[in-house]
Amino acid sequence: MKILLAEIAKHMVDYSDQVSVRETDGAHTIVLELAVAKQDIGKILGIRGRNIQAIRTLMAAVSGKINKRIVVELIE
Repeated sequence: MKILLAEIAKHMVDYSDQVSVRETDGAHTIVLELAVAKQDIGKILGIRGRNIQAIRTLMAAVSGKINKRIVVELIE
């Protein structure tokens, strides 16, 4: 999950070398914290949050295979 989120984010931003994802695994939930360069936050968010919502939807679709809930947080 961590690698998938990192690859999606790297293709959306200008400073792909500054993309990092931290994964915290719980009993029923995986929390993925996405950190990008300050200049790229707007590109990840998108207009009215559409990009980040699309990313969260993709991760939720993938989470069905592992029977855990995935939460994607954008870190500034």
